[in-house]
Amino acid sequence: MKKDVFITGTDTGIGKTLVSCALLSILAKQGGTVLGMKPVASGCQQTSQGLRNEDAELLIRHSSKLMPYSLVNPYAYKDAIAPHLAAAQSDKPIDLEKIQRQYIELSAQCDHLIVEGVGGWLVPVNRTQTMADLVTMLDLPVLLVVGMRLGCINHALLSYQAIVDSGLSCIGWVANQIEINMPYLNENIASIEQRIAAPLLGRIGYHQEPDSDSIGDCLNTRYFDGKENGRE
Repeated sequence: MKKDVFITGTDTGIGKTLVSCALLSILAKQGGTVLGMKPVASGCQQTSQGLRNEDAELLIRHSSKLMPYSLVNPYAYKDAIAPHLAAAQSDKPIDLEKIQRQYIELSAQCDHLIVEGVGGWLVPVNRTQTMADLVTMLDLPVLLVVGMRLGCINHALLSYQAIVDSGLSCIGWVANQIEINMPYLNENIASIEQRIAAPLLGRIGYHQEPDSDSIGDCLNTRYFDGKENGRE
């Protein structure tokens, strides 16, 4: 059964790419054709082939087929700033309908398409729209990555509620430990579990240099196996 999913997070730099690449690796090993997509990326390096984003290149590396970079990452910006600011600065506005067209093109070529967001759930992409508007347009179920650090409970609950209020399904969440010695880690995870209806799909321990290929056993992929519909 074909299933795509959107990966969002409680903030920037909390493991969205790590989880996205881990899912791509797991699903590929299960025999499916998988592709990754990073519709918007800020913080790109100038290369001989144009602007390139490290996260988008990781998604390409973990995909089953090599797709054109511009199809995987249609909007790439040099400065690591909020995408709507980067777009205004470079005079390259973000058009959600263009992203939708490219999503449809990619999705038609695979069993599972993992779409990674930028920043958090409500980060602006232009003067009137946010990443949430894109996910609503694509009508994708959402997986929430929670960066486990001080303040994570509030961030997780706010993000989850915003997803639900958007009328979308949250298929689950992943706890990613980003602080080496987070006080009361287990208690924080339990507090979120008690307050979020979506299931905890994985716990990723602290890694100084995280490797998506080594954390596959930490993730529950039941949403993709046809036994769970992912809807609340």
